[in-house]
Amino acid sequence: MTAGNSTLLRNISELIEDIKALITDIQQLYYHDEIPWIIGYSGGKDSTATLQLVWQALQQLPSDRRTKQIHVITTDTRVENPIVAAWVKRSIANMQAAATEQGLPISANLLVPDVKDTFWVNLIGKGYPAPRNGFRWCTERLKIKPSNQFVQNVVRAKGEVIIVLGTRKAESSRRSRSMSDHEMGSIGDRIGDRIGDNSLTSLLYSGSLPNSLIYSPIADWSNSEVWLYLMQYPNPWGNSNQDLFTMYRGATADNECPLVIDSNTPSCGDSRFGCWVCTLVNKDKSMEAMILNDDEKEWMQPMLDLRNALDSPDDWDKRDFRRMSGNVQLFTHNSDGKQEVKPIPGPYTKKWREHWLRELLKAQTEARKNAPPEMQEIELITQAELSEIRRIWREDKHEFDDALPHIYLDVTGEKFQDINNPNNQSLLGADEWEILARLCGDNAMHLELTTKLLSVEKQHYGKMRRVGIYEALEKCFETSSRSPEEAIQNAHRVKNIKDAAEEGDANKVRQLALGQPVKPAESESPQKANSWASMKFGTPVEEVQS
Repeated sequence: MTAGNSTLLRNISELIEDIKALITDIQQLYYHDEIPWIIGYSGGKDSTATLQLVWQALQQLPSDRRTKQIHVITTDTRVENPIVAAWVKRSIANMQAAATEQGLPISANLLVPDVKDTFWVNLIGKGYPAPRNGFRWCTERLKIKPSNQFVQNVVRAKGEVIIVLGTRKAESSRRSRSMSDHEMGSIGDRIGDRIGDNSLTSLLYSGSLPNSLIYSPIADWSNSEVWLYLMQYPNPWGNSNQDLFTMYRGATADNECPLVIDSNTPSCGDSRFGCWVCTLVNKDKSMEAMILNDDEKEWMQPMLDLRNALDSPDDWDKRDFRRMSGNVQLFTHNSDGKQEVKPIPGPYTKKWREHWLRELLKAQTEARKNAPPEMQEIELITQAELSEIRRIWREDKHEFDDALPHIYLDVTGEKFQDINNPNNQSLLGADEWEILARLCGDNAMHLELTTKLLSVEKQHYGKMRRVGIYEALEKCFETSSRSPEEAIQNAHRVKNIKDAAEEGDANKVRQLALGQPVKPAESESPQKANSWASMKFGTPVEEVQS
């Protein structure tokens, strides 16, 4: 079978024989040892077919051989396409109930990222810009970390793990090459001699995590074969494979969002169903198609509008001139064939973080109003995320005007109930912020520095030992005491000093460090260059002696 060819290359009888052989392979590998299995399930066609094959294999085993636990895991990023997210949640619930009823050692697990790692906490709370291929901060936090943590916990408990995935070589030439590079031989090579059967041909692959193997039963299947199998064999945990096919038919592409366990696994960005906020692709074609093809899904239009608003590559006007650390960092920007050294844009500014929160709450309100009954309680952002965003704004960003509850009330008409800070006792608030804003006038940096200093003092107020307060105050001055123009000019100066040092130009380094115009080396005598007064005050020797 050629990678990338989605046509049916085998007739039905050959496929049936392959399914029988695969089930035998799965059974032999399953009861060969005590290594636990983890099956990645995304709700799409490939992972469904893979899990269904394993389920069939276990069903055909006698109960005394079903001794090894199988963990099914799926990751809810909290920003999944809501139709797919609802499908996956129902599937997990059906799966657990069916496994218990059928006496199968299968546990279904819905994983979620830590609150501090969620999409909206990072974008609205910390100000991370919408993901780009050059800054793909989302995949690691939303997908890799939750699944890897689960895998590592199993490895710590059992020593090893076999991860069963629905990856296929026909998905792309890149996937085919990656799988071929990590082949570790067939199941027959691994256990054939012990059981006296070397006819087992399914391949095993090396995993990216320590003490892990990857098993992909349908690695050589085409798209057509996956669908043929799903349409001919009923789903053993009670889902409807026909409904799955209908969900796929509602859009244009054929890929699914895989379980991501490392950075080499393609994320949702190029796939059929993914995060509705994804800005790693030009358009969310699946959501667009759902809205276009089904009047009952028009309620998702505000979500699509928000996603498109976030997808603005020219967003420097929305972002700080400093990086997240508060420092200016320069890079060489190519524009119209000219090279220009410019500051790397940092996080979204206060104004734009508040804007994105307002727009998100509006989208949630509209979605709830127009969605069908089963989706009217949809949460585009959870109360736990809102609470963490509020904490970041107040404590980390030092924005003690506490804008989040006001925005929440304004958009939803409801009072914000902070699950982590119900009392909301504060020495400073919106009134004090407004007074300072009036006093500082148009000097935004003066306002920022003043509010930061007051916020740091407030955070240490009442402590028996005010450890770290001086360092915190000093950092406020380091990051907020200069105007944007002065901070950028200083960054250029530092860069020029580093460049001169790398070139070995001591004269230039000295002059730049002293803030003097750079003079040709021959115009300055060795005595002047080595003068203590000249080094300290930048004063010519003649003036000091006179």
